[in-house]
Amino acid sequence: MPNKPSGGGLTKTQQAAKFLGVSMLSGAVLAGIALPAFGALGLAAKGTVEGFDEIPANLKTPPLSQRTTILDSEGGQIATVYSRDRTVVPLKKISPYMQKAIVAIEDSRFYEHGAIDLKGVLRALNKNAQAGEVSEGASTLTQQYVKNVFVEEAGDDADKVAQATQQTLGRKIQELKYAIQVEEELGKKKILENYLNITFFGQQAYGVEAASRRYFSKSAADLKLSEAALLAGIVQSPSRFDPVNDPEEAVKRRNVVLQRMAEVGDITPAEAAKAKESKLGLKISRPKNGCITAVDGAGFFCDYVRKVILNDPAFGKTEEERKKLWNLGGLTVKTTLSPRAQEAANEAATSKVYKSDKVAAAVVQVQPGSGKILSMAQSRPYGLDQTKHETVLNLAVDSKMGGTTYGFQVGSTFKPITAAAALEKGLSPAQVFSSGWKLSLPMNSFTNCKGSPAGSGNWDLQNELESEKGAWDMTSALGKSINTYFAMLEQKAGLCDTVQMARKMGYQRGDGKDIGQNPSITLGGEESTPLSMAATYATFANRGTYCTPIAIESITTADDKKIEVPETSCSRAMSEQTADTINQMLKGVVEDGTGTQAGLSDRDNAGKTGTTNDRKDAWFVGYTPNLSTAVWVGDDVGEKASMYNITIGGTYYDKVCGGCLPGPIWRIAMTGALDASDTPSFNPISVPRGRTEKEKDEDDDRRDNKPGDNRGNQNGGQEDPFPGITIPPDLLGGGDNGGTTTDGGVTTGTTTTGTTTGTTTNGNANGNSGPGGWFP
Repeated sequence: MPNKPSGGGLTKTQQAAKFLGVSMLSGAVLAGIALPAFGALGLAAKGTVEGFDEIPANLKTPPLSQRTTILDSEGGQIATVYSRDRTVVPLKKISPYMQKAIVAIEDSRFYEHGAIDLKGVLRALNKNAQAGEVSEGASTLTQQYVKNVFVEEAGDDADKVAQATQQTLGRKIQELKYAIQVEEELGKKKILENYLNITFFGQQAYGVEAASRRYFSKSAADLKLSEAALLAGIVQSPSRFDPVNDPEEAVKRRNVVLQRMAEVGDITPAEAAKAKESKLGLKISRPKNGCITAVDGAGFFCDYVRKVILNDPAFGKTEEERKKLWNLGGLTVKTTLSPRAQEAANEAATSKVYKSDKVAAAVVQVQPGSGKILSMAQSRPYGLDQTKHETVLNLAVDSKMGGTTYGFQVGSTFKPITAAAALEKGLSPAQVFSSGWKLSLPMNSFTNCKGSPAGSGNWDLQNELESEKGAWDMTSALGKSINTYFAMLEQKAGLCDTVQMARKMGYQRGDGKDIGQNPSITLGGEESTPLSMAATYATFANRGTYCTPIAIESITTADDKKIEVPETSCSRAMSEQTADTINQMLKGVVEDGTGTQAGLSDRDNAGKTGTTNDRKDAWFVGYTPNLSTAVWVGDDVGEKASMYNITIGGTYYDKVCGGCLPGPIWRIAMTGALDASDTPSFNPISVPRGRTEKEKDEDDDRRDNKPGDNRGNQNGGQEDPFPGITIPPDLLGGGDNGGTTTDGGVTTGTTTTGTTTGTTTNGNANGNSGPGGWFP
């Protein structure tokens, strides 16, 4: 007995009657008879007559969604990504057995009829009437192809898929009209080729090439008879005839296909019998889809590339256009990733910080002058399984590109930016500032870019150690990372100048907002990202020219068409002289400053450490003339924890600092990425040094112990050329002649190096060198 549908729906017999109506309509369409003539049959349902003339004349066949391959800069595969695992192949690369098998079981009269098989319709009607239910359909292979096109267009949109598969009279009419158009325009061979490439074969395999590789690990061109029959049998019901989950049912279905092939004369009965006796012969290849399969920890870079395509207007004016491009796939994306640099960065990130640690590490490398991102690695693996400490949070980039909401405070790694702003303003590297280990500066002495005071009250700050008090010039302050010095330097150079320099160097906040204009920016109070910092420091390496970071070198579509990709944009942020000076001063950081554990002994290198309040973030950002690398270490989950008394990577730290953990990570990444034979040098330049009070005292001690020293006079220890004659100092100019005088209890020290003179009064700078005046 036929089953009745619940809810008062059509019985199987009623469905058969409806099928008869559609079949008659099919004949009418073929004969070119107008639809209204069939109104007496009750077929002019709403939406069919009205919609007939609106159906487009030409079938719009969408390009088939395929897998996208992401390559490194040398052509090696990083990962394959797809929404549909499909590789489109021409008919000549599909086994003849496969072509015959699919036709035999799905539409054996395919080459004999047009878009609609009237004999098939009558045969189905007869069988359905005898069975009292719909036991056999009459859709031709062409009609099935048309329906698959609708489903493909719907993509992953559930509503559109439902519309594409709904069994309504209007939908049937539309499919018939399209089928006729397809037959006229494409021809049988092309229809068969398209059908085999679009059809779903189960196990996430779309198209016969993907199915052949999934089930048998071979190309569709190499399918044997029994294998082709198995795949052809799956199409009717991929879940029911799944050979992986139900091999017994799959064998039965395969044998049905073989029998049908013998019946229509594609193979002999003997060939069919032999093939039926064969085993399934499966050789399953598991799909490798997505950035989770990326090699050498490049999953985060792979995801960054995806985000670039989905966000950059170069790949589509609207979000919908860009998403369509990505989901359509079939792209070959050659990226900037260096396999050597990525391997080194991955080793560096994972060797010093374990994936199970409370904190994480991120490493990113950028090529100066080109902006190419050469590596992007993290201590935690890319993935969704938190029990394995996996994450998809990209710690190297901003929130828009898959990173954290705000980024991370950069600490003292910002100080070289302030130094660059000061040098561009005309201040000398010999500029000396004196202070105690604590300092309080009025907020209204800092002016933002609107010309307004940065705030009211005082800005209170301090150095890390109480012993850090006295006087420093720019070089020594960078080497020892003296907070008070850079607060006064920013006050002298200007808050707005400092912010503008940061912008020109590509410094960006992690949340995408504009840089805040607060004096604490000089101490790293603004959040940024490792990628931004690597690109910013690459400006120094590139002698003052900033280049925007890029990840993609080229993109080719499935039909070998080139897609234009964004190129780096380079602009001068500072003079070459300023950049060369910063490079020389930051060399001192890795040679005898806070970054000695990071320094490379075989080449010129420079960098800066950074540690934020309570040691919640630790940084080392450094570079050679041909590579810039940023390393961040910190808590990446929930409320940021301080890094005191903590074990990281199996090593105990009473307190984490930029030089003691990020520094060694940086060194591993740089050593592995750089070629030992390629060791360019920084442009040599003489950097003026200021004499601190300590240095003056040491010089005085040395002169006091020198025989014949006569420093009591005004001639710097030289014998008086005019004995008995006193010349007033103001008569010749020069004031105290480089000595130290006391005026009302305020100490004024003057230092002269080369052509530069800098004056510090009561801890506040009064440098007397004009713009650029210190340059040799």
